[in-house]
Amino acid sequence: MTLSAELPAGFADKVILAQSSFRAVMDAMARPGSVQRIIAGAGAPRPMMPGTAAIALTLFDHDTPLWLDPAMSATPDAAKWLKFHTSAPVVSDPVASAFALIAEPAALPALDRFAFGTPEYPDRSTTLVLQVDSLTDGPAVELRGAGIDGVTILRAALKPSNLFERLSINATLFPCGIDVVLVAGNAIAAIPRTTRVAAKGG
Repeated sequence: MTLSAELPAGFADKVILAQSSFRAVMDAMARPGSVQRIIAGAGAPRPMMPGTAAIALTLFDHDTPLWLDPAMSATPDAAKWLKFHTSAPVVSDPVASAFALIAEPAALPALDRFAFGTPEYPDRSTTLVLQVDSLTDGPAVELRGAGIDGVTILRAALKPSNLFERLSINATLFPCGIDVVLVAGNAIAAIPRTTRVAAKGG
């Protein structure tokens, strides 16, 4: 049996599904806090969610170093799947990663372990892809910033619970900083570095 037969398949229709997933990611980044649906159209190795797999198939390539948290790398299937379908190298040092896949966000490392970019190259930062329990249920958070008309509300089962407090470092780092994509199943929501917490509710 070949490696490709042992692993979940990639996109059934690579061009159409990659384009659809790309639009969903771009819409999420352009409208922070809005929940977008990805038509996954691909298998995903445990513990990778379908939305995470779709993001990987759409955005990752051989020039996209990845860091996998301990939960994501607990079994070799995720790393093997990513290597086979995207050719993206998996790195051991978070600061060297363009993307970090976080299956257990409650154990998210300190943000200063990731790349913030530089004033000359702010895009050379790490984007965190955090898998969460829900993007429709949970404590309400009011968000402000670029791409938001006034205030938007994100109601999600966020972990770590102090995620937004930790992301407040973005205000002092801008234009550098950390971008975050939250994934729950095939739903995604983005928290770019320009987004700020306005208030928290119940």
